[in-house]
Amino acid sequence: MEFYPGFPIEVQRNPLGFCYADDVFGPKPEVRRLCDIRSSLQDPNCSGPEELYAIVMDVGLKQDRERICACNLLFGAVTYAAGTIGKEPVRSQGHIHAVSPSCGMSTPEVYEIWEGEAIIYMQQFGEDDPGNCYVVHAKAGEMVIVPPNWVHATINADVTRNMTFGAWCVRDYGFEYQAVRSHHGIAYFPQIENNQLIWNPNPAYHDSKLIVKNARTYQDFRLEPGIPIYTQFQQQKEKFLFVSRPMEYPEFWKDYQP
Repeated sequence: MEFYPGFPIEVQRNPLGFCYADDVFGPKPEVRRLCDIRSSLQDPNCSGPEELYAIVMDVGLKQDRERICACNLLFGAVTYAAGTIGKEPVRSQGHIHAVSPSCGMSTPEVYEIWEGEAIIYMQQFGEDDPGNCYVVHAKAGEMVIVPPNWVHATINADVTRNMTFGAWCVRDYGFEYQAVRSHHGIAYFPQIENNQLIWNPNPAYHDSKLIVKNARTYQDFRLEPGIPIYTQFQQQKEKFLFVSRPMEYPEFWKDYQP
């Protein structure tokens, strides 16, 4: 991979998935297929790769497992196929993080791109008025933080190659899909046209502002650019408690800007 994740994990291409070194724990990959997300695409009848991405939730070094659990954290990894689904890049359908029973609120997520290029799409709300909508372009080694309660979807920004990322999230995670599915998708559909990525408004939502930007650094979250987020946890396990205890960090979420 272009960016070392901080522990020995390798991507499998065919079939999509991951393999682990002997000192790494992790589950068998779960594969998300085109049929799983059709209802949230601009063209639900489109064709494309049947296997869109593979996900493993709860991976890491065996020596760190107890500390990860003690912080109520979970590290996941996802790898996306190359190609398009209709005119859209391979992507997820979009969701909101459900209320976590352990903290009583929706929780954030910290993405880190390992290979390829990603777009983390975010919108403030799942209602008819989606609020401000963001297209955040991230390359290998860059981070993106999704705040609590926001709709978000992950998109493979370079359709010629696979894209892989890791992420810190709360251990008792859950996904809420109803808001997105009731609008037949996110507020803007990504589309490849003349080898360029454009964004088409979803008419199921009210007009909204779309902000396109590159990934930023997160010194305000006390995160260090260029150092794997897994390694940063090893160095200081309290650094990611804002993920599992977001209610204790209101200053992070007030007027948040991706």
